[in-house]
Amino acid sequence: MSGASVRFATRLVRWQRQHGRHGLPWQGTRDPYRVWLSEIMLQQTQVATVRDYYPRFLARFPDVAALAAAPADDVMALWSGLGYYSRARHLHRCAQEVVAHFGGQFPRQAETLQTLPGIGRSTAAAIAAFCFGERAAILDGNVKRVLTRHLGVADDLAVAAHEKALWQRADALLPTSPADMPAYTQALMDLGATVCTARQPRCGACPVAADCVARREGTPERYPVKTRKLKRGQQTLWLLHAHQTGQTAVWLHKRPARGIWAGLYALPAFDTRSALLAALPAGVSVTDHAPFIHVLTHKDLHLHPVSARLPGHAAPATPGAWHADWAALGLPAPVRRFLESNASTAHAGDAAPLLPSPASNQEP
Repeated sequence: MSGASVRFATRLVRWQRQHGRHGLPWQGTRDPYRVWLSEIMLQQTQVATVRDYYPRFLARFPDVAALAAAPADDVMALWSGLGYYSRARHLHRCAQEVVAHFGGQFPRQAETLQTLPGIGRSTAAAIAAFCFGERAAILDGNVKRVLTRHLGVADDLAVAAHEKALWQRADALLPTSPADMPAYTQALMDLGATVCTARQPRCGACPVAADCVARREGTPERYPVKTRKLKRGQQTLWLLHAHQTGQTAVWLHKRPARGIWAGLYALPAFDTRSALLAALPAGVSVTDHAPFIHVLTHKDLHLHPVSARLPGHAAPATPGAWHADWAALGLPAPVRRFLESNASTAHAGDAAPLLPSPASNQEP
């Protein structure tokens, strides 16, 4: 380990203990269940959002055995609104595998942790470093930014060989003492989140600025380099909000295991308005609501909600069932907002054309 690497690790550990974040609800524990849960929740999700969900999730599922034993629908319901629902499905499967194959105890090595559903290399390293002091490097988006700037790595990280090389350099920077691994790992996360930010980094507050190549060049914002962009698409869906006069139940169906809103309960979706109308009994009046856009990671959904009051015990000619307890189900964020916005007026028998607030930058 070179002198520069020792200085890097030592300065980060010292900085974290004095200036890093210490008040987050998932800090101060070496319980791998709690660390794992926080790491999964924090993927692609802001800390402020996770602060709300994390304690609620722990209250319902206090340990890995409780999570493994829970029905999948309960897990999805509690995750509802947090986005990127594949994380919740993998979370549930992972808990079941930990119980079934590891006696309810998380493996202590990052290499083994990586074999579990939903745990990638960086997440596995974080769990192993925080809980067991393993010398394993993390490399999430924030850390890539910190390291490429500090080291002056201008290689395109969209190329697998270049990212592999960065992993090797991250390994070389690890502190020699396992006891320093929790503070060092947290320091990298904190530095990327609060100081070495994507825009307007605060180089004057950085503990390793003296050796930073990007700061010396005066162009930290150009790092990291990644040319491959995610191709975005768009899709139009017509959502059927079917309810019965004076009743609170709405017609919902469980989405397939793959695709948009996989495994969630949702309003029936149609490609066209005419297809939606064809699923209704003859003579039923409808109310068209203002369309809105919901932003996913890979596409924009153009959603057109249409409410319909059905007489008596009639039901739409589309898969689903009446659900009076829809608020307790795992629902996509835009569907939940729509139903909450229209609950009182639908019960009164006159759904008003309310516009739900569009979400952005997260899967529903």
